[in-house]
Order: sequence, then structure tokens, then C-alpha cells
Amino acid sequence: MNKKITVLPGDGIGPEIVAEAIKVLNKVADQFGHSFEYTYVDIGGCSIDKYGVPITDEGMKLCKESDSVLLGAVGGPKWDNVDPSIRPEKALLAVRKELGLFANLRPTKLFPQLADASPLKQEIVGNGIDLLIVRELTGGVYFGQRKTEEVNGELVATDWMPYSEHEIERIGRVAFETAMKRGKKLASVDKANVLDTSRLWRKTMHRLSEEYPEVAYSDILVDNTAMQLIKNPTQFDVLVTENMFGDILSDEASMLTGSIGMMPSASLSEGTLGMYEPIHGSAPDIAGMNIANPLGTILSAAMMLRYSFDMAKEADAIEAAVNQVLDNGYRTGDIMQEGCKKVACNEMGDLVASYI
Repeated sequence: MNKKITVLPGDGIGPEIVAEAIKVLNKVADQFGHSFEYTYVDIGGCSIDKYGVPITDEGMKLCKESDSVLLGAVGGPKWDNVDPSIRPEKALLAVRKELGLFANLRPTKLFPQLADASPLKQEIVGNGIDLLIVRELTGGVYFGQRKTEEVNGELVATDWMPYSEHEIERIGRVAFETAMKRGKKLASVDKANVLDTSRLWRKTMHRLSEEYPEVAYSDILVDNTAMQLIKNPTQFDVLVTENMFGDILSDEASMLTGSIGMMPSASLSEGTLGMYEPIHGSAPDIAGMNIANPLGTILSAAMMLRYSFDMAKEADAIEAAVNQVLDNGYRTGDIMQEGCKKVACNEMGDLVASYI
């Protein structure tokens, strides 16, 4: 099977970690008889430096024409003072919107080999954490109208947080279908005691829940969710929520594992096209030092195989290889433990590829 992948290495450690994911994908292609064709596109700060925009029209066109997109990371202090309309992060919002990437899947899995890295006590972690946050990605306050105006002699800023029924139903179906493939348990996160958007969200989710009687469905307020993720994270299987709540909660959940460097993510469209990326930032302070953890990016590549290419066995092979590397005691600096063997970024990629 031949697949076209647009690669967006980005800024900071992005090129380093993406290179290791490509290394692993190439090993998968060799082992399973596939062919992956890569097209590289600048995005973020490096694109601003070259072209004056965070992504060019041609770059966006290449993303749309591909079978999937693999992203490293964007941004850094170097571009903090550029015009807000062309900040590196604007490219991510543009790609999500142009490609119709409305569903963000962020798994939070505490690997048993790294249980000691979790900031939570062992009695809270229990037998491990394995939850998935489904975040609506192209609606809500991040895409609503906004303005700042002078009222009675002072500046007043206003942001709109719109959601339509079809947007909620679309993400809701993804969440219910995902729950059906996991533990058949879904919690919908909102703020229905305050927000009209959340009341519409809850009404729509209740209607959808009638179509999935096998899924144990519940509502939970966002502030309580934030507390419960710390108090008892093992109670959750799949969580679904709107854009801003999902942004905040998924970052909170990621730290339950002890290292943000381990966490992959997928952003999906209504078709098979998706964008896959680790959830961490560009870490410019360690860029070029060959010490970044590439496992989040490698696991994102596994999600690409699973969700966009329907290559479940190949995705399983990558995930099994990561487990084997951890079992054998290899660690990058961010997850280093006593008695383990510290390896560089490229060495970690070599190890995972060797176990495919």
C-alpha cells in the first residue's frame, strides 16, 4: 500500500523528533510491504523566517492533497513579538480549519514501566491509567468572533463561544464510536450550570446516548473533571468535551503520566485525512542537542497508521516496540530512572525501529 504523508517538522526539537518517527515508519514499510512517500513543508516560525507567513498557500495545498499529515512542533520565544496575525500557532488553527480536523484524540496512558514517574501516589494510580480525551477542535471560543473596544473610558474585550447542534453531534458520534471500541464508558464534560453552549451540548449528547445503549454515559462539570483527574483518574475511559475545556484538561491529564514527551495525539476529519503530533511544545532550550524524547511522535505515527491508514497490525507493532524498549530499560533524560540506560533522541528511534 502506498501512502502520501505531508511532514511538518516545524521549530525547536520538531525536526529531531519527526526524523525518528520517519525512521520507525520506514521500518514498518519494509516489514509490512508498504510504501510511504514524504513531502516536507515548513510551518511555524521557520516558515515566518523564510516566507513571512506561518504556512504558505502551497504548503496548505500539499497538506490537503496528502493521505495524512505528521507534525513536530511550532513556535518559540524568537517569534513571541511578531504580529499576532502571523504567530506560529496561527498555522495550526489554519491547518485544522482547512483540513476539517474537528476531532482531537488525546490518549493518556501511564506505561507500567514508568509508574514511578507519575506525580500521583501509587494507591491513586492503581493498576495504571488508560483514558482518552476526545476534544472538539474547530468550534467554540477559539474560532468565535472577538473584539476589543473602548467602553466608558476603558478597554473591554469580548470573545464569542458559539456551538451548533451539528458540530456537537459530529464530535459526539466520534466519542461514542470510540467508547464502543474501548471500555464502553463515556463521560461528557461541560459547564451546563452556567453556559448556554453547554446546555445545548448536554441536550445533544443526551439525544445521541439513546443511539448507543451499550455505552455507560454520564455528564460531568468541567471543574469537577479537573478535580477528579487528580483524585481518581482510573474512573475514566473516554471523555468528550468542547475546544477550550479539552485544551486545558488534556494538558492536565498528560502530566499524570510523569512526562509530556510520551503523549501522542490525532486530529481527524470526517474522512480518513488526519494530522498527528505529540502534544508537547517545541522545547527550544534543548533543540539541536539530541536529547529530546521522540516517543510521543513515534506513538503519534502509530495513531496515523491506525486511524488514517487502517493499518491496525502495523500500529500494534510500533506500540509493542515502544513497550519492549521501555521493558529493556532504555530511557531518554526526561523519563530517566535509577538503574536504566540513558539514550539520545536518535538512539531511541533506532531502538524502537529495531524492535519492529
